Amino acid sequence: MTRSTTLFLLGGGGDLSSRLLLPALGQLLTGQPDRRVELIGVGVDELTDAAWRDVVSASFATVDAAGPAVDAVLARTVFRTADVTDASALSALLAEATGTPALYFALPPAVTVKACAALEDVRLPDGTILALEKPFGTDSTSAAALNAQLAGLVTENRIHRVDHFLGRSTVFNLLGLRFANRIFEPLFNAEHVERVDIVYDEQLGLEGRAGYYDHAGALVDMIQSHLLQVLAVFAMEPPSTLGAADIRDAKGLALRATTAWNNDPAAAGRRARYTAGAVDGRDYPSYADEPGVDPALQTETLAEVTVQIDTWRWAGVPFTLRSGKALAARRREIIVRFKPANHVPTGFRGSTEPTILRLFLAPDELSLSININGPDDPHDLERATFHAAFGPGALSAYGEVLEGIFDDDPSLSVRGDTAEQCWRIVEPILASWRSGEVPLADYPAGATGPADWEPIGVVS
Repeated sequence: MTRSTTLFLLGGGGDLSSRLLLPALGQLLTGQPDRRVELIGVGVDELTDAAWRDVVSASFATVDAAGPAVDAVLARTVFRTADVTDASALSALLAEATGTPALYFALPPAVTVKACAALEDVRLPDGTILALEKPFGTDSTSAAALNAQLAGLVTENRIHRVDHFLGRSTVFNLLGLRFANRIFEPLFNAEHVERVDIVYDEQLGLEGRAGYYDHAGALVDMIQSHLLQVLAVFAMEPPSTLGAADIRDAKGLALRATTAWNNDPAAAGRRARYTAGAVDGRDYPSYADEPGVDPALQTETLAEVTVQIDTWRWAGVPFTLRSGKALAARRREIIVRFKPANHVPTGFRGSTEPTILRLFLAPDELSLSININGPDDPHDLERATFHAAFGPGALSAYGEVLEGIFDDDPSLSVRGDTAEQCWRIVEPILASWRSGEVPLADYPAGATGPADWEPIGVVS
């Protein structure tokens, strides 16, 4: 029998819902026409059911959603104007569930916390699922408090802390490449790998997100929440299965072994923010002059952090995580730089650069750069690069998030202890920045970063 889910989209009238969640739902239902989903939009807006259906229909149209499951949702979906921080309002909403209730909090973090507090006074139906967007707390203490609060409501396996950055396809692509190929797995360790860089550079600037971003910055917004998850998947030990428990256990072990490089938080990171400039012909003001920004907060728009993973496999290998805004080029990749060959026989000329493996994210591709003999004189070595593309997967990142929620599969959601570990890793670094131990550099929008920074992840 097909599982039936009643999806309560809290914050249904917001941008996250219309731009990402609803199109993802439409895509999922198109590809899985037997899927049974009831959709109830919830918000403070005074929307009629007809107006809400227009919103859903417009979002579905962006992905050409069609089919019986899409038609069924459009015919039955309703909107409820409600204060989700009120226990009685939440009880009334849950009473409308005809399938397993799934509450998706597409809300500001502070409102989500208040809504979860209100749920403590609500009798939740068996099997209720809670899905929360990042950030998960504002530090390790608040993350632990939120986890304790959630644990009093439902079991851990029914809490989906959403990280859309790592969809199912990307995770499985990384695991398949590493663990299904003897040529890679025996070499992924400190004996052979010199360094690993995980880079997420954006060309976009603040884009009106000052209310959130100016109090978070690049370190919290991207490294704490997303790139540490990428690190965990890349560096973890082989899981026995692809089941939720095994994957989440392996990620947790990797993160528990992760600390600032040389246990020196101030020396392990550097920060900067953009000044006026242009990216691809688009002019940007200085970040400090963006609407809603408080320059006194000294918020960084570019962060680099180097960490170590104190395990047999990775001891001594620096992992540098970098993310920034208004940069010259869009980069989303993992760069694995292998150690140089132990000995290149005398007589060879040309390239003796170490082997470089690049794993690109969204779209998922790889390149492997090695040295080979040239076509004319066999004494000459030249660089050759091999390329391959991974399967893109049938669903968008948020489509995979929703599929996990509907199938009660939390394998790609962030487990509670993992969320706390990510805060533990970055908090000493963040404290050194906030105390002024680490200067805030600057770079013009459209640059690769501050002029005096040695770039990371540069590949020959």
